[in-house]
Amino acid sequence: MSRDICVHTWPCSYYLEPEKRWVSGKLSLTSLSLKFATDKTGTVLANFPLSSIIEIKKEASHFIFSSITILEKDHIKHWFSSLQPSRNAVFNIIEHFWRELLLSQPGATVQASSTPLTKGKELTGLMACSQKRLEDTAKVLHHQGEQFDNIIQGLDKIESDLDVADRLLTELESPSWWPFSSKLWKTPPETKPTEGASVSSSEAFGKEGIVIKIPAVISQKTEAHVKPGKLIILVSGLEVHDSNSLLIHRFERDDVDDIKVHTPYEISIRQRFIGKPDISFRLISAKMPEVIPILEVQFSKKIEFLEDALMPRSTGASSPAEKGYLTWHAASGLVDCGMRPEPSSSGSQGVQTQLQMSEQFISEEEAQELRQILRKLKSLALDTETELERQDEALDVIASSVDRAALTIDKHNRRMKKLT
Repeated sequence: MSRDICVHTWPCSYYLEPEKRWVSGKLSLTSLSLKFATDKTGTVLANFPLSSIIEIKKEASHFIFSSITILEKDHIKHWFSSLQPSRNAVFNIIEHFWRELLLSQPGATVQASSTPLTKGKELTGLMACSQKRLEDTAKVLHHQGEQFDNIIQGLDKIESDLDVADRLLTELESPSWWPFSSKLWKTPPETKPTEGASVSSSEAFGKEGIVIKIPAVISQKTEAHVKPGKLIILVSGLEVHDSNSLLIHRFERDDVDDIKVHTPYEISIRQRFIGKPDISFRLISAKMPEVIPILEVQFSKKIEFLEDALMPRSTGASSPAEKGYLTWHAASGLVDCGMRPEPSSSGSQGVQTQLQMSEQFISEEEAQELRQILRKLKSLALDTETELERQDEALDVIASSVDRAALTIDKHNRRMKKLT
């Protein structure tokens, strides 16, 4: 996924210092830079990386018009005014991406400017990102398996309760002179241990598993009213918090009707209602690319990728499986090529070829790091496969238990109708 994808664009005016006048145009934000281009000619008047920003402030030009000022390291000050939909909305989003860049990569820009990024480092970063996503997916699967186990315990409790109901109905159906009717009331104490199990299972149901938590800029009603906050992905749903960690809204997993991915950094979540307005939130975050793969796993049938979000996905392989396959084999092939260069026949050509291959591919340390990441990915994939097979068996047990309980309940209902 390219880091130069446009996050948001706002109509505004830019103060041109040499000519002492305001120019109308559009301010574009990517995850790494800010750019202002004029409306008439499309000329770029300002283009600078977020890492060069020293300060972002809200000010007033001529003490009347609300503006945003951005100060760069070379003490170059940029003025932006007439911001739409509002100054606060633009300020909160730009400040969020600027702070996240500084927090996630302290000093990374200086290092990147001094030493170019090699193919080995690019591959290592790509594989580390794949490993993190697979770890997040495995965490979701683990919590899902715990929920299946709790469901099985609940179904066992239902079956024991149905056995008690069967004994009670048998006694009600027996005539009053039947000598063994009083003994049926003394058998239920065997079910006491399962009550303790049900208590523990209910406690297990109450535990919340946090999958991931990211800072975000939140807007609910209109784009003009945005505020900083947090998005928390839980096993059982989603939570939206404000900057003070106070809960704004909680979406249960079944309450979410649709999730739209507008860009790799912007999503909207909606819950529909009949007879009253829908509840909808729009969230922008610099760490949203880490969340979208998890949402794809949890809400596979409810998530929708819009055109702007699909553009970077179409540049790679046609499916996530093919991407993983190509990444795995490309990494393996590069490791083998980097560690085993082909011998050359002539001396001078051999030295040049080896130097070119060492520069083109990866070093021995990078190859060793890639091997370790590949081993971790393989073990994670095997663990995930084992967990999926266990959950398939648990689903079969749940399905058979539900069918058995439904038949027993239907039979008990018929018996109760006969008694009445």
